[in-house]
Amino acid sequence: MGRRRAAVVRLVVCAILALVPTAGRPAALEPVRVASKLDTESALLGAMILLTLEASGISTVDKLQLGPTNILRSAVIAGEIDIYPEYTGNGALFYGDDRDPAWRDSRAGYDRVRALDMARRRLVWLAPAPADNSWVVAVPRAVAAAHHLATMTDFAAWVRAGGAVRLAASAEFVESPAALPAFERSYDFRLGPASLLVLAGGDTAVTLRAAAEHISGVNAAMAYGTDGALAVLDLVVLDDPRRAQVVYEPAPVVRAAVLERYPVIRDRLATVFGGLDAASLRRLNARIAVDGEVARRVASDYLDARGLLR
Repeated sequence: MGRRRAAVVRLVVCAILALVPTAGRPAALEPVRVASKLDTESALLGAMILLTLEASGISTVDKLQLGPTNILRSAVIAGEIDIYPEYTGNGALFYGDDRDPAWRDSRAGYDRVRALDMARRRLVWLAPAPADNSWVVAVPRAVAAAHHLATMTDFAAWVRAGGAVRLAASAEFVESPAALPAFERSYDFRLGPASLLVLAGGDTAVTLRAAAEHISGVNAAMAYGTDGALAVLDLVVLDDPRRAQVVYEPAPVVRAAVLERYPVIRDRLATVFGGLDAASLRRLNARIAVDGEVARRVASDYLDARGLLR
């Protein structure tokens, strides 16, 4: 081989090697488009995903607070976004089988949506947070203590005994078969019109404040399991031992092709989401929804304090 030809071969080999990623670092590929829904918790979790990817040396595109569930779902299926936080229970909505009891069990619901989305959509559900954001009933701590309320079983017994219950809730919560009627069926109680304060819209901040301040005689409220205002207003979430509600655990959902390019995403986000229990999410959500802090700052503080941005 002549010197000129050998030199050309060396240049080609060097050019190829330059494209190979160094150990432990991702290749210089397309950036990962990170999205979230519009609500407080989704913005928080989306920011955690984005910051974790950036700390892993992965280039990102910020599409946080892109839109509601249907927009995010369509976008990830179409390949317009790459990763976003979703809730396991929404698998019942996506696949139209909300009657399946699997959705009321955290592990079974996760396994079901993970298998369905991988087989049909090439979407990967990464490890979820151990926090259920399903509908709950919450009462002021003083009310819980006075009537010995810890679970929906206790609440149902209070109602059946003629307790002066007045629940603030949205029309959707009162009317949807999956919400209050599901609690009533599972725990054998019934709240009549006089026991309900039905509010326009579904803002739990309003229902929780009504219960905390006993507005219009309200002493119980519709809420979501990780609502930030629960801790701030000193309200007690009543456990749902009979699993009347579908389990909604948040988890990152990523396109399989993207995870193949950046396999480090799986373990890094498992560490992040694995530490987010319900109490942690309530405190973090409160900093945004109650204290007015920016979601990205709250996410950054949480990750940095745990050494997850190194």
